[in-house]
Amino acid sequence: MPALDYFVTLLSPFSYLGHERFLALAKKHAMAVRFQPVRVGDVFKATGGVPLAQRAPARQRYRLLELQRWRETLGLPLNLKPKFFPANPERADRAVIAIAALGADPATYMQAMFRALWVEDRDIADEATIAQVLASSGHDAQRVLKEAAGDAVGQALDANTAAAISLGLPGVPGYARDGEIFWGQDRLELLERAVVSGRPAFATGPG
Repeated sequence: MPALDYFVTLLSPFSYLGHERFLALAKKHAMAVRFQPVRVGDVFKATGGVPLAQRAPARQRYRLLELQRWRETLGLPLNLKPKFFPANPERADRAVIAIAALGADPATYMQAMFRALWVEDRDIADEATIAQVLASSGHDAQRVLKEAAGDAVGQALDANTAAAISLGLPGVPGYARDGEIFWGQDRLELLERAVVSGRPAFATGPG
């Protein structure tokens, strides 16, 4: 089955806004999804991006404007300034990798974690929150958290981050089809056109 690469972090509001639409696109076109959480701070460093707090005020204001526009356009609940943002997403992101490594689908867990942060004002860095969301999503929380804490998952997180940087992705969410990158949930229409056309990928990557 052909596959799409999904570069993501559960900290990202734009990843939340695109999550279910991206998965629906993949299902519609019978494509597998390779879930690849990344250390987005490292992606920023490699591509000239900066954390939100370090951006110019005009860029921070425009981000909030875009979030409001997309919230209204998509009809999704979204708290523009959640109580626990920013938070360290690594443990929550590692759980995505662990779920996939255990042979299960992390999509429902991911959606629930996005909602935990961006709708329910919960702390996604808190292990108890992660465990509760895992259980409510049908996973064995203890088993997933144990797997997530292991070296293999850490190495996978490193490899995902390196892959995103190698492809030239500036941030998340990022989607890739045969090495052709699409950055942002507002590029999903372009991704679908590429999937449907089956055309060769445009040149991407550094340089």
